[in-house]
Amino acid sequence: MDSPDDANSRSSRSVNQAGSRLLKELEGYGATFIPFKAPTEARRRRATHSANFAPERRPRRARRGSLSLSTNTDNTIPVEGSQLQQTALLSHTITESIIISERNAQSTEIAYELSKMGPIIQNGVKRKHSEEAHPEIANKKAKLSDSETPEPAKPVAAHPIPFPEKPAVIEERNGEIEFRVVNNDNSRESTIILSGLKCIFQKQLPKMPKDYIARLVYDRTHLSIAIVKKPLEVVGGITYRPFKGRQFAEIVFCAISSDQQVKGYGAHLMAHLKDYVKATSDVMHFLTYADNYAIGYFKKQGFTKDITLDRAIWMGYIKDYEGGTIMQCTMLPHVRYLESGRMLLKQKEAVHAKIRAFSKSHIVHQPPKEWKNGPCEIDPMSIPAIRASGWSSDMDELARQPRHGPNYNQLLHLLNDMQNHNAAWPFQLPVNKDDVADYYEVIKEPMDLATMEGKLEADHYATPEDFVRDAKLIFDNCRKYNNETTPYAKSANKLEKYMWQQIKAVPEWSHLEP
Repeated sequence: MDSPDDANSRSSRSVNQAGSRLLKELEGYGATFIPFKAPTEARRRRATHSANFAPERRPRRARRGSLSLSTNTDNTIPVEGSQLQQTALLSHTITESIIISERNAQSTEIAYELSKMGPIIQNGVKRKHSEEAHPEIANKKAKLSDSETPEPAKPVAAHPIPFPEKPAVIEERNGEIEFRVVNNDNSRESTIILSGLKCIFQKQLPKMPKDYIARLVYDRTHLSIAIVKKPLEVVGGITYRPFKGRQFAEIVFCAISSDQQVKGYGAHLMAHLKDYVKATSDVMHFLTYADNYAIGYFKKQGFTKDITLDRAIWMGYIKDYEGGTIMQCTMLPHVRYLESGRMLLKQKEAVHAKIRAFSKSHIVHQPPKEWKNGPCEIDPMSIPAIRASGWSSDMDELARQPRHGPNYNQLLHLLNDMQNHNAAWPFQLPVNKDDVADYYEVIKEPMDLATMEGKLEADHYATPEDFVRDAKLIFDNCRKYNNETTPYAKSANKLEKYMWQQIKAVPEWSHLEP
């Protein structure tokens, strides 16, 4: 029976042999080993002295996916102790390497599965499912060796789309103007700004009673957003009234000083109002009454004549103005209206890029050779690019034809004047059957100014006589259904008289008679 010393000796030899094999395997991978030098007595004393007086340091926590043993960049692994200690150390190193390799393999498989499930961003562009990854990108995803370090990711070059900014935007950025939301809170600055707004509204809206404008501007249930130049010079603004719990607000007044127009103040002011109202209240709809001169502005700001808001929500809460057209704007919750111009420009550029991918309309061709010695007449069909575009002379003649008849502009001007007259309020829209139950039983051929506007846009009035016939139908229907002493009949007489005054002012219509 072997003694304990013999058993330990055989165990040590077997461990040393396993260690030697591990050393040879690691040398095959290019690793070299620094032999351990036993510390001298002086080194031991210095180490003991430093350990006694050095502050206690917590060992650094190893990063996930990295070895706790230090590995030099030249693949040199320091090995200490006897052959038995070297073997144990190398066994631990190989075990950790195997575990980390398995983790990396699992991560690689997961990344591969995810790449098949969804698009992967490559250089700032989404790759579709059907597209294969670029070979250079695929190589970069491969596992790097110990001696290689991953290259830092290069930032994607941003190419901002040039955006033509309005003077109002530039002036606000430079601090020349500012947008202030004010209420009648008895402060000095608020009173000055509200007084400036009142003066602008009274000047730009001459048909509105001045005391009525003042009463609403200073009303504490109303809010105003003003364009203010330093020092406290008001150049425009909007007064509105929010209705809490009903998710809509009424725009009461909107005006810009006449000497400050065509700078983009109106559109920028409305964008500020929309963003402010969405951020500070539950309002998602605007309602306003616009005259014919303001309808174009409100249409550009997203307003429409189609009222989709439930009548039970707003009917009876807003002021009904005579001669005005009610318009509605519904805001989008996730749109920042101050950035809507830039957003639409990006969408436009994306559409143009798609068009350029399928069309050649953006290609500029060289002029015909016949024009080298000066301009001369040539057959358009002799130019290859024109033939390829599918153009024909019939298309050119069709494009040159006027959109409306010869009397359109004059009739439109007359109709606008009639709609803006203070006696036109009963005739702006068709009579509501719910309000007047028997009206369509008495009047068999109804007519109104809105219907006339639609017929004019559709070119149903070939001559001025056709226009006058429908206009007289409005006045005759009114006098037929209403008594002469009623305000409706009196308004019909006033508006008819005004129409004939306007017709007589046009020399080409001198043949028309009442």
